[in-house]
Amino acid sequence: MSTTTVVSKIKQQKKQPQLSSRKVVFNISQSFKVIRVLGEGAYGIVALAIHLPTNTKVAIKKIEPFERPLFCLRTLREIKLLNKFKNNENIVKLYDVQKPSSYAAFNEVYLIQEYMPSDLHNIIQTHCLSDRHIQYFIYQILKGLKLIHSASVIHRDLKPSNILVNENCDLKICDFGLARLDSANVKSKKISLLTEYVATRWYRAPEIMLSASDYSTAIDMWSVGCILFELLTYKAIFPGSDYINQLKLIFKVLGTPSEEDLETIKSSRAKQFICSLPVIKKLDFTKFIINHPSRILRHQEAAAIVNPLSVDLLEKLLVFNPSKRLTAKEALKHPYLANYHDPLDEPQTSPIPIEEFDFDIEKKNLDTESLKILIFNQIMKFGK
Repeated sequence: MSTTTVVSKIKQQKKQPQLSSRKVVFNISQSFKVIRVLGEGAYGIVALAIHLPTNTKVAIKKIEPFERPLFCLRTLREIKLLNKFKNNENIVKLYDVQKPSSYAAFNEVYLIQEYMPSDLHNIIQTHCLSDRHIQYFIYQILKGLKLIHSASVIHRDLKPSNILVNENCDLKICDFGLARLDSANVKSKKISLLTEYVATRWYRAPEIMLSASDYSTAIDMWSVGCILFELLTYKAIFPGSDYINQLKLIFKVLGTPSEEDLETIKSSRAKQFICSLPVIKKLDFTKFIINHPSRILRHQEAAAIVNPLSVDLLEKLLVFNPSKRLTAKEALKHPYLANYHDPLDEPQTSPIPIEEFDFDIEKKNLDTESLKILIFNQIMKFGK
């Protein structure tokens, strides 16, 4: 049996100074008491709730995906992948998906997830981070990615706001709506990687913008490099206003790609664009970090104290050529993470069979109703 729960109003900032608000209705089991709305994303609203039988805090994500096939695809991926990764301590747990009373009444999806009170974006904005904090955060991200990548999955949207954190600095990767199977490891022409807008621009690897359809799990490692830079400087390193500006910011930090690296770009237009730009020398990462105004503001006199091993790891992650970037497995062995690295506690899993992602093949042939049936069936068998 379900009950209708009305939660607190969400305020929406409009262009004009006035704020409007609206009520949000959660049609959820009587086992849950909704406390308040935590946030609203592109296609879902997340609320804090209490699971009354156990008095456990949970996050309930309400999704209304059936207006657009794109939202249906994201929902299906999220349920399947969170179920696949449910036993990893660095990936947010999906406890349950509320089962609809019938297909006819199936208009909303409710994901019952582990509650985490903050995220890395908020931590970066509000805290002064020690080197040990940064080591621990990066270690946990890489540990989660090792499992994800071993399943031949690319997250594709790693950014501080998609990395949840609790009071003990335990960290969980979330939001798998844009994830895909790694086409480099799945020998098939069918998997379509680029029918959606990929990743938040600021954390997007250069090969996505330059090589279009050819990329791998290495794009997630680029995102880890961007996050590490942000943990050290408290500001996003490549806050591009559009993809051309994004590339220019990357070259400003990494320097102009070498002839060898340019050869890895298949698009002649992309090569011409890079060759049309002024030749730039790579920045000294250490000087850039210790002289960054945001770091100086946060650390004062201690701003100049930067662990050289953190810079070395950064140099091996923010590499233009994806084939030269560290993998998650390699990065975990880096000396910067030696305090936490334990190969016996960094699990892998088996690659996901391509058949499990048939819905990501030839998306133009998938209509909302077909996807709705797939989501319904996935929910009904969840936990079995």
